[in-house]
Amino acid sequence: MLLHPQFDPVAFSLGPLSVRWYGLMYLVAFVQFILLGRYRIGTRRSILTVDQLDDLLFYGMLGVILGGRLGQVLFYEPGYYFSHPLEIIAVWKGGMSFHGGFLGVVIALGLWARKNSLAWLAVTDFVAPLVPLGLAAGRIGNFINGELWGRVADPSLLWAMAFPQSGDLQARHPSQLYHVGLEGLALFIILWVFARHERPRGALTGAGLAGYGFFRFITEYFREPDAGIFGQSYTISMGQWLSLPMLAVGLLLLWNAYRRRA
Repeated sequence: MLLHPQFDPVAFSLGPLSVRWYGLMYLVAFVQFILLGRYRIGTRRSILTVDQLDDLLFYGMLGVILGGRLGQVLFYEPGYYFSHPLEIIAVWKGGMSFHGGFLGVVIALGLWARKNSLAWLAVTDFVAPLVPLGLAAGRIGNFINGELWGRVADPSLLWAMAFPQSGDLQARHPSQLYHVGLEGLALFIILWVFARHERPRGALTGAGLAGYGFFRFITEYFREPDAGIFGQSYTISMGQWLSLPMLAVGLLLLWNAYRRRA
């Protein structure tokens, strides 16, 4: 059994300013978005210009941060945050809901698409392959913080790990790394390869939604379930409940995209 390395959550300090690894992972996510986006614009026909990409990132950042935090507050820990309202703005301490961030980005992209007179699905099709590596960066930040640890595992599992933050030293699945592997790297490869050829509008968006919903549903079986607004369940967790609509909508978008083309 391994022991979590207990990283210092502060990467470095500049005088009174402390820069945390969690925040740096968000910076990595935004930088890779720009780099991959510019690569796509430069190597294939694109509905976006480089200047529009930079503007789109700004909208996306607001959607991720505001939606992610509000999702954590409303979906997972409403009691705590309503009792400690000042903690809501302490995003540097961690505590961001992907599903809340996703809804925030959906709204932000809709506003940006309307502002630029572009079809919403055309914009989300462009964005979909740029997202998974950013998700992987965020999960690495979770691992560094020693948060969102996994369920209890067989101690004989070679990569089973004890997380002192959990309050015990039981062998657990390092579920943050499972998220990195499936929702990050695997989904990125699938979407990047899928995007190499011209697809009907909405197909890439649908593949991204369905792929994330499917992989997240799997990884949740290895993650210690969050309490959530429905209580704590080891059968179907809050994360799985929130992933099911993504899977369903993604499959519907894929079906509709190819039905219209046919």
